[in-house]
Amino acid sequence: MAHSSKSRGYVIALTATILWSSTGIFISYLGKNYQLPSLVLAFWRDLFVSFGMVVGLSLFNRPRFQLDPSHWGFMAAYGFVLAVFNSIWTFSVQYNGAAVATVMAFSSPAMTAILSKIIFKEQFSTIKIISILLSLAGIVFVSGAFDPSAWNLNPLGIIFGLSTGLFFAIYNLQGKHASDTKIDSWTALLYSFSFATIFLFLFNIGSDLLITSQPVFTDMLWLGNSFSGWGLLFFLGVVPTLGGFGLYTLSIRYLSPTTANLIATLEPAFTAIWAYFLLSEILTGTQLFGGVLVLVGVILLRFSD
Repeated sequence: MAHSSKSRGYVIALTATILWSSTGIFISYLGKNYQLPSLVLAFWRDLFVSFGMVVGLSLFNRPRFQLDPSHWGFMAAYGFVLAVFNSIWTFSVQYNGAAVATVMAFSSPAMTAILSKIIFKEQFSTIKIISILLSLAGIVFVSGAFDPSAWNLNPLGIIFGLSTGLFFAIYNLQGKHASDTKIDSWTALLYSFSFATIFLFLFNIGSDLLITSQPVFTDMLWLGNSFSGWGLLFFLGVVPTLGGFGLYTLSIRYLSPTTANLIATLEPAFTAIWAYFLLSEILTGTQLFGGVLVLVGVILLRFSD
């Protein structure tokens, strides 16, 4: 019976990882084929995730709508960081491509460990130090940051890629705080994405004001009457994003968090496969070497925890 439950957990975690790995593919496709502005894409994606959460909890678990009044301020900050992360992640896919952006986002475990050392005075074992160095070295190879010419050709790609890892690390630490304060994971997911949607709406208004000096909102309906475009955007929010989060959360019922995390480290590999067949993106030898360093670093970090 225990073996059956564990097998079920592996299948669920692997399915979640495969769904997550397609996120960058959809973002890249929408950007290239519909020229959808990054901030607009991030707004609708988070709105559709929030919508899916509201419908799901309304049908199956209404008590999870309840949030202690003392937690509203934290959830607003949680949502703000998520909004910034989703914005930067979308820009990173735009400038780096889906495969490279996904690998660079996996600098977040190393950055989370560094932030934990600074904020929580966490002690580092030798394995953890090695894993952090491997991950950071891998990101340098993947991004091409070791080559001065790369900073001339794609400086925003490098900056957005590294920033993605940093803000996801901050988001992870906030998730740890939510868990420590006994906020239900589904409740936290609902309100973090809901607040992120509000902040992304404000980001889009701010972008309009900077460009046109007035909020015109025309970009918000960029897809117009494109049924296929709206369908892909809705699918992105509900299936890869919400489905990935939901199945991953479910997998932890059957597996330890460390095991589930290790399975999730397969995401860059799956994204590279998606990107090769669907977008014709090919990682160079140097980028593949860097990706291996990142994955080894993340796996060591999981084992050290």
